Amino acid sequence: MNASRLKHLAAASMLLCGLSFVATGTAWAAASLPAGVVQGPVVEGITEYRLPNGLKVLLFPDASKPTVTVNVTYLVGSRHENYGETGMAHLLEHMMFKGSPKNRSIPQQFASRGMEFNGTTSYDRTNYYEVFQASPENLKWALDMEADRMVHSFIARKDLDSEMTVVRNEYESGENSPFSVMLKRMDSVAYDWHSYGRSTIGNRSDIENVRIENLQAFYRTYYQPDNAVLLVAGKFDPAQTLAWITKSFGAIPKPKRVLPPFWTVEPQQDGERSFVVRRKGDMQIVMLGYKIPSALHADANALSVMSEILGDTPSGRLHKALVATGKAAEVFAFGQAGYAPGLEIIGAVVKAGEPIEPVRAALIEAVEGFATTPPTAEEMERVRLSYSNSVEKSLNDPQQVGVALSEEIALGDWRLLFQNRDKLPAVTAEQVSAAAGRYLRRDNRVVGTFIPDDQPRRAEITAAPPVAEVMKDFKAKASVLTSEVFDPSQDNINARTEIKTIGGLKVALLPKKNRGQAVSVDLQLHWGDEKNLFKQHMAAAFADEMLTRGTSKYTREQLSDAFARLKITGGVYGFQTTGPNLDAALRLVAHVLREANFPQDEFEQLRQQWIVGIESSRNEPESLAHNAIEEYFDTHPKGDFRAAMTVDEQLAAIKALRREDVVAFHRDYFGASHGELAIVGDFNKAMAEKTIAESFNGWNSKVAYAPLKDTPVDKPAVHRVIDAPEKENGMFAARLNLDLNVNDPAYPALDLANYIFGGGSLKSRLMDRIRQKDGLSYGGGAAIHAGDIDRAGNFTIHAIAAPQNLKKLEAAIREELGRAVKQGFTAEELAQAKSGLMQQRVQNRSQDKVVAGGWTRNLYLNQTYSWSKDYEAKLQAATVEQVNAAFRKAVDPAKLTVVVVGDEKKAGAR
Repeated sequence: MNASRLKHLAAASMLLCGLSFVATGTAWAAASLPAGVVQGPVVEGITEYRLPNGLKVLLFPDASKPTVTVNVTYLVGSRHENYGETGMAHLLEHMMFKGSPKNRSIPQQFASRGMEFNGTTSYDRTNYYEVFQASPENLKWALDMEADRMVHSFIARKDLDSEMTVVRNEYESGENSPFSVMLKRMDSVAYDWHSYGRSTIGNRSDIENVRIENLQAFYRTYYQPDNAVLLVAGKFDPAQTLAWITKSFGAIPKPKRVLPPFWTVEPQQDGERSFVVRRKGDMQIVMLGYKIPSALHADANALSVMSEILGDTPSGRLHKALVATGKAAEVFAFGQAGYAPGLEIIGAVVKAGEPIEPVRAALIEAVEGFATTPPTAEEMERVRLSYSNSVEKSLNDPQQVGVALSEEIALGDWRLLFQNRDKLPAVTAEQVSAAAGRYLRRDNRVVGTFIPDDQPRRAEITAAPPVAEVMKDFKAKASVLTSEVFDPSQDNINARTEIKTIGGLKVALLPKKNRGQAVSVDLQLHWGDEKNLFKQHMAAAFADEMLTRGTSKYTREQLSDAFARLKITGGVYGFQTTGPNLDAALRLVAHVLREANFPQDEFEQLRQQWIVGIESSRNEPESLAHNAIEEYFDTHPKGDFRAAMTVDEQLAAIKALRREDVVAFHRDYFGASHGELAIVGDFNKAMAEKTIAESFNGWNSKVAYAPLKDTPVDKPAVHRVIDAPEKENGMFAARLNLDLNVNDPAYPALDLANYIFGGGSLKSRLMDRIRQKDGLSYGGGAAIHAGDIDRAGNFTIHAIAAPQNLKKLEAAIREELGRAVKQGFTAEELAQAKSGLMQQRVQNRSQDKVVAGGWTRNLYLNQTYSWSKDYEAKLQAATVEQVNAAFRKAVDPAKLTVVVVGDEKKAGAR
C-alpha cells in the first residue's frame, strides 16, 4: 500500500497534470473506433475505451519522450484470498513471468528489448508494467504478450515448486526488518475478520503448501478482461494502438463466470489493543494504529492532511515534540486506506536502551490531542503548497502513470485521482480537526493494554458512498501544458549544449522546452587532497548532511519552506525546479552552500539519528557482508579519507565529533574553486550564466585540491562465514579486484559479458540459475566497475537466500561462473545484451536529470557526450569472441573472495 493517500495523489498527479500530449484529440476515435469498442470519459489527455469483453483501456499519448509504458491492472489482491491461500495473489504475480506457450521466456524477451518491467501486489489489486523505447515493434509485442499471458500463462506445478522458495526468500528478507514485522503485526492485531489484517506476502506455511489447483483456479477467476484495466502511455499512435489492442485482447472471450462477492465488514473496535514483538534488533519502535474509513469516504482527504501535519520532517508536530526534544531519533505517519476501511499508522524510532514509555506517552498525547489543537493557517498552507508543487511537477516521465493510477483503479474509477486532486486544496482546518476527532481515539487505538471501561469512546466507521455518487459532480479540467519533442541522441545533446567556464566551474547549459517549465540542475564541487583530508571523513560527511539544517538567514524549517516556495525537489548538489524559479533557486542553493551555520541542536539530532541507523544495521546480513568485503580489500591507513571504517570506528568517530569540527571543515574546505555545473530544461541561458557568476565567483576553498585516486591491489582469495543469529535471511557477497579503466579496449566487452552473466534484471545467467531454475534467491546480480581517473576496478557478485539455502546458493553461483568462463557466451546472448543495453541507454538520456549528471561527469573528465557515442559504437562492434576472451582474462573464479552471512543454527537445521 502507498505510504499516504496525500503523497500518493501528489506523486501520481505530478506525473499526470503536467504532461502534454499529441494533439490527436478524440475526433479519430469518434469516427473510426474498431467494431464493438465504446469510448468513455476523457480527462486531461487520458481517454477510456471499453471492449465488448469488458476490458477497460486507457490511452495516454505523449510524444515528448521516446518511451512507452504498458500497464495492466487486475482488480484482485490479497484481500481476495481465502483460508490457507494467503500470499497467493503475490505468488501468482511471480508465476506470471514464467511464460506461456507463445512466450516461453518472458524475462529474456524483456531483456532483449531493454525493457524495464515489474509486477506489484497490494491488498486490492495486482499490476504488471513494462517501460521501453518507443517503437511499433516493441509496443505490439508488449500488447500481444500481455494479452497472451492474461489467459494462457502456464501456472505449472514445476514453476510453483521453484518460485515458492523464491517468494519464501522474499518473505524471509522482510522478516529481517523490524519495521516490516511491526507493520504485519499491526495489521493482524488491528483486524478481527477483514482480509486487510493479512500481510500481502502471506503466511509462510501457505506459501510453502498452496496447491497448484488453487492457484490455477484463482488465476482463471480473476485474470480475465472484465476484471482488468489496460493503460498505454507515451509515444505511440492511438488509432493503431487501439486496433492492436482490439485484435489481441479483443480476441479473449468475455468470461461466463460471476466474480465471487465479498460481504465481510470489520466490526467496530471496542477498546485499545496492544502487541509486543521481541526479536533481536538494535533499535526500538513505538507504533500506533487507528482505524480510518475507506479511501472513498468524505473524510479521506482531511485525514491525509492530518497525517502530513503530524509526520512531516522538519515541520511536523511529531518531529518538534519528539525528535527536536531528543526523545526519539525519527518519527513517521502515513495512511493505509483502500477500497475498505484501513489504518492510520503513526510512530517513532528510539535508540536502543533509551526510555520507551515517555515516548509512547508523548506520542499518544500529540496524536489524540490533535483534534483539540486544530491546524494553524501556516500548517495548512504548508501542506497545500507542498501538494500544489507536487502536482505541478512534470518530470518528463509518463512511464509511471500506470502504476500511479493502479490504486485509483482498485477503488473503482481511475478519475478519482483527478477528483481528489481538485478537492484536496479546499480542505479546511476545521474539517481536518473534526476528522481527527472522529478516529484518533483511545478505544480505536492499537497499542498499550486493555483496561475495562464503562464509558468506551468508540470510533464509528461510516460507509462510503458508491463511486457513482462520488463522481457525479466531477468535471474534468483541460490541460494546456506543452513541450518539445527532444531527440536524446548524443549528437543532439552536444549540439544543444553550450559549455562555459565561470570562475572555477565548468558549466554545461542545455535549454529545452519542457512541460511545466521543468529544469534539472546537477552540481559537483571538489576540494581537499590526500594529505589535508586525513581524519576528516566524518566532519566532511556531517558538513554535507547538515547543509540544509540551517543557515545565517534561515532555520531548518524556514529553509524547507523556502525550497517549497521555489518548487525545489532534491538536494543542494542535484535538484529540480522550474524556469521562473531557477534564478532564485540557484541563489538559494549557493547561499546554503556558503552560509550554512550548523546549529548545535540539529548537530545533536543528526548525531543520534546516525548512531541509531548504524546500530540498527550492525547485525543485518547485507551490512555485515558489505562491511567485511570493504574492510578486507581496504589498503589505506586508518584516517585516510578512502579508508573503510568498521561499525565501531564509525560510532566512535561520530561520538567524538564536535560541532566546531564541522564548522571548521566547512570554513576551510568548501568553495567553488573546482567543480562542474549542468543545467538542463526550460530556462533562460543568459540569466543562468549571470546568476552562476554572481553566486559562486570568488568563493574559493582555502585548501589544496587534487583528485583521490586508487591503485588496483591484487588480494588473495579468502572465504569467510559470519554468523547472524535470529536472522531469517542470509547474504552471499563476492569480489575480485581488477586492473581496469573505462577507456580500456576490453571494457565494452566486459560490460556486455557482465550484462549476460548477472547484470540484467530478472534475465541473466545468474538469475536464471538461482531464481528461475533453483528457486534459491529472490534477488541477486553481478557488476563490473572500472576506474575513470584511475585503474581501480572490480568484479562483484551478490545474492540473498535463506540461511539453510546459502550453501546451495554458493555452489550454484560458482558453477554458473565456472561455466561462463569455460564455455563462454553465445552469439544469441550477445545480441540480446546489445539490444537491452542500447535501449536502456537511450531511455536514460531521455531524462533531464540523467543528462545533467552525465554532463558534470563529462566535464570533470574533460569530455563530451561524444565519449558515450563512441562507447556505444564499441558495444555494437564487440564480437562474441572478444566478449568471451575479455571475461576469461579478467575473471578468475579461483581468485574470488567470498563472504557468506547467515544464522548458523538455521543453516544447520535442514
